[in-house]
Amino acid sequence: MTVGVTLNAKDAPNEVDAAVQLAREAADAGLRSAWFGQTFGADSPQLAAIVGREVPGLQVGTSAIPVFGRHPLIVSSQALTAQAATHGRYHLGLALGTKLLTETGFGLPFERPIARLREFLTVLRQLTRTGAADFHGELLTATTPVPARVAGAEGGVPLLVAAMGPQALRASGELADGILPYLAGPRALAEHIVPAVTAAAEGAGRPAPRVVALVPGVVTDDVDSVRAELTESLAFYEQIPSYARAIELSGGRRAVDLAVIGDEKTVAAEVRRYRDAGATEVVFTTTEIAGDADRRRTWTLLGQLAG
Repeated sequence: MTVGVTLNAKDAPNEVDAAVQLAREAADAGLRSAWFGQTFGADSPQLAAIVGREVPGLQVGTSAIPVFGRHPLIVSSQALTAQAATHGRYHLGLALGTKLLTETGFGLPFERPIARLREFLTVLRQLTRTGAADFHGELLTATTPVPARVAGAEGGVPLLVAAMGPQALRASGELADGILPYLAGPRALAEHIVPAVTAAAEGAGRPAPRVVALVPGVVTDDVDSVRAELTESLAFYEQIPSYARAIELSGGRRAVDLAVIGDEKTVAAEVRRYRDAGATEVVFTTTEIAGDADRRRTWTLLGQLAG
């Protein structure tokens, strides 16, 4: 199993420099992948390209770029450039996004997200594999009057989706290479998410999908304090229907119920539960929440599990 972490350097004096340093630490700890979120700050494909080039051998990925407010031609250029920069170690994650951020940030109506996701994936598959597209859909148009190839990225880019709902899982199984579920525990994965995306992939004649489970967690002795902080920081996701459903299907009431907090034995056991539930990869998030000492402690354990 591949084990990785998300890197968060937003509070550093220079986010790019700090991300590179964190990535070096992650690789030295034995971790296999480093992932970057996407909001309105740093451009995650650029960040991944720089980090991947500076830290050879480390897989890098974006989790995840919302399909609203972007166009497949632009995202393809970003992803293929990152793939060339990292010599094949970049993984592109897409997301539906949220109504709040889409309508407030971009001034766009959050309408027909699944249809947009399907069209976005269809175009991206063409672009990242052939460097060309001729697509005229209901929501998107993408044609290439000049080639859209990037030399050095001929192998394409793995396409993953932050999917957990039935329709998004069906689209991901049919059109993507895997999924990036977040706040979906082992029960939700084993009983709902993995069977749905696997069945969709099989029906489309595609290989078994990757299941990259993103899990908030940290190895720490200060369990109560960390749990209280995560209760507040994760509460945002409880307002989003897809996350609320995943939390419920996982047996939780609050988002923090899906956080893995405790000593090495506790965290290692939870990683094994995700593996047994069908996760092909586990990526820990928010490992910085209890400070550098506990972050390093967490990365050391995860690196051992990755080995």
